[in-house]
Amino acid sequence: MATTTTRTGLTQTDIINRRLPLVILFLVVMASFLLVRVSQYQWLPPEVEREFQLRSAQNTNSVRRLPAERGVIYDRDGQPLAVNTIQYEIGVSPNLILSDRRREVAANLGLILGLDEFALYQQIDLQEQSWVLVARPVTADLGQQIADLDMLGVVINPLSKRFYPQGTLAAPLIGFVIEAENNTRGAIGVEGSYNAQLAGRVLEQEVSNVPFQLPTDADGSQRGMDVVLTIDRDVQFWVEFELTKAVQETNATGGSIIVMNPRNGDILGMASYPGFDANNIAGIEDPKLLQNPAISGVYEPGSVMKVLTMAGALNSGTITPQWTYNDQGVLNVGGIAVQNWDRSAYGIVDATTALAKSLNIGMATIALEMGQERFYTALRDFGVGQRTGVDLPGEESGILKVPGDPDWSESNLATNSFGQGVSLTPLQMITAVSAIANDGLMMQPRVVLQIVDGENVVNAQPSAIRRVITAETAEIVTQMMIRAVTEEGGGVPLAQIPGYVIAGKTGTAEIPSPTGYEFGTSIASFIGFFPADDPQVIILIKLDRPAGYWGSQVAAPIFKRMAERLVLLLGIPTDDVRQALTAAGGIVTER
Repeated sequence: MATTTTRTGLTQTDIINRRLPLVILFLVVMASFLLVRVSQYQWLPPEVEREFQLRSAQNTNSVRRLPAERGVIYDRDGQPLAVNTIQYEIGVSPNLILSDRRREVAANLGLILGLDEFALYQQIDLQEQSWVLVARPVTADLGQQIADLDMLGVVINPLSKRFYPQGTLAAPLIGFVIEAENNTRGAIGVEGSYNAQLAGRVLEQEVSNVPFQLPTDADGSQRGMDVVLTIDRDVQFWVEFELTKAVQETNATGGSIIVMNPRNGDILGMASYPGFDANNIAGIEDPKLLQNPAISGVYEPGSVMKVLTMAGALNSGTITPQWTYNDQGVLNVGGIAVQNWDRSAYGIVDATTALAKSLNIGMATIALEMGQERFYTALRDFGVGQRTGVDLPGEESGILKVPGDPDWSESNLATNSFGQGVSLTPLQMITAVSAIANDGLMMQPRVVLQIVDGENVVNAQPSAIRRVITAETAEIVTQMMIRAVTEEGGGVPLAQIPGYVIAGKTGTAEIPSPTGYEFGTSIASFIGFFPADDPQVIILIKLDRPAGYWGSQVAAPIFKRMAERLVLLLGIPTDDVRQALTAAGGIVTER
């Protein structure tokens, strides 16, 4: 073999031998560099490692949101008012179904669920996903039929559907839920105001796309909290029964009844007519029917307001129980003529008689003597024109015009004193009068008694809003209200019940319209608490446009029927038995 010689005299072999170490050195350096780079991937920076893990999870896993089981709502005695019924969500995991079994799965699901078999087969056969929704919601019966087939790749997830076992009972107060895609959301009532506690926690569950890797069970800790109400189911039933009966008997267009414990603000029953069935919300066309007029419907209270005027005047020292005035049948104030309800003149009248006989001129005279500042301060102290802060959504604040407002006039000072030109909600009215029943201390009205989170029970503590009047003033006004019910030759005999002294007041309010007050129509009401010397319950009755017109004629009998039922349901002994028990050192249990 010939050897080529270069100009330098070196052969090609010599040149190769000289360059070979350089080539080897280069290869060694490059190999070392590659080894170092490869080794660096064994200890990735945290941010790089997280990125790789994320991309890996995206390729092999998907996230599915599982709805939470909503908490149960109970009455104060543990009777369920809102519960969950089981329905199902049916899905398939195509990557778990063998190709030769997919048509069979589609046929079985289509037959049970009444779905198109071919469309189901396309969903299963053309996708390689971890989860494909087939149907939602599915009844428990159909869900069980599918479960009995035990088909690999068919996923059955339980869903909670809200159900109200008492039907229409307390529907505006309890509320209802709107079915969202991944959970439920409370709309009104307790369901709305306590949605955060009831709703629970939506769970994000990772589902593997790897065949034959089955999903894990849902986390039970996502369940919502239970809520125990102050409402007594039996009391609520009779409240609604008596309200419906009263509306039908008097041809009223609507009304409200509230039963409350004045000592702690517990609402034992609250109803408005008409109501609705929370199990059939879809059938309600008028959204106004979903409101709760007991907290959102404002009305002019009429003579019930006289109790607040009297309490404010006594508490401010403007008058005493012995105060008198000369009732001449007409009082001109701010360009209007104030007259008594019966258009009569009563001559010399004291404060107690003015309230017992419900005299408009008496109340207007008291308001004028109080003056603007004292009068409106007293009304504000009683919460007029302010929300009570009850733990329910949709509460209105009412309407109170005061000096300085563009539409206030001097005549308002007189008419407001007997409940005209001022508007309250039924809850505001009962809360204000409850302060008199509770020795002058106004309590925060409430509908929730407890929040139960597993083994943890949180009790709602009674809360005082403020002291409105002194205990002495409250006692004086209570005695006046007793006389307003028992006054010989007058009073309200239809509200009295044997064995119990009632403190109460009627109300018959004209209904305002854009052109003045409507003729021949009224809002008839009665408010009363008992036992008068130790109030344990207060009741407000309100009827809209009843045929009987007068509160003493149409609202008082409903109060009597309610009171007679409540003394049995709440275990309130007659006055003589209770007083004898107290004298002997016994205790009458408060509910």
